[in-house]
Amino acid sequence: MKRVTFLFLLFPMLIFAQSNFEKGEKLFREGKYEQAQPVFEIFLRENPSNLKAIEYLGDIAGYNKSWDKAIGYYRKLKQLKPLEANYYYKYGGALGMRAKEVNKFRALGMIGEIRESFEKAIVLNPKHIEARWALVMLYMKLPGIVGGSEAKAIQYSNELYKLSPVDGFLSKGQIDEYFERYTSAEEQYKKAIAVGSTKTGSQLLANLYKNKMNKTAKQINK
Repeated sequence: MKRVTFLFLLFPMLIFAQSNFEKGEKLFREGKYEQAQPVFEIFLRENPSNLKAIEYLGDIAGYNKSWDKAIGYYRKLKQLKPLEANYYYKYGGALGMRAKEVNKFRALGMIGEIRESFEKAIVLNPKHIEARWALVMLYMKLPGIVGGSEAKAIQYSNELYKLSPVDGFLSKGQIDEYFERYTSAEEQYKKAIAVGSTKTGSQLLANLYKNKMNKTAKQINK
């Protein structure tokens, strides 16, 4: 009888906690991050291992560019569920954004962990497209002396192509544009548009024409 009574007493608390989470989730989906944050924080105090609440708070911290907070939340997610690829991807992404804010010496010390996080995401999920995109950009933009490599960027771009031709063409275009092979970048963006990337491909092509090739947007479909 005592056990039954305890369950009846506990039930309203569970309902309240669940409704609190749903309230935070609704606010988050509506883009009301400042309102969602305290709701999730209250929920997390009562449910400290709830993965989704931690992830939402990490995402909100990232939206607010509070990278140290985001890193902390994503690190906790990795500890709680070490086989989830997306947690490593988000952790690496937050580290990468934080590296842009610190001095160059400290940023250099963060590169290895950033790269390893994205690589771990791919090991855990061989079809992880976003992690490959992150590695394309990382290897493309890093100076060679600290690990940058066009060949490595192309390698991950080729892997992207096998998973998604659109992402393959777009990433190849980004590499070509970065290394000032503008005509080749133009062709890659056009291929991306042809296979379905109407919005992103067209925007990248328009930016290429405007900022690098002195062409007009009217030439996108030529």
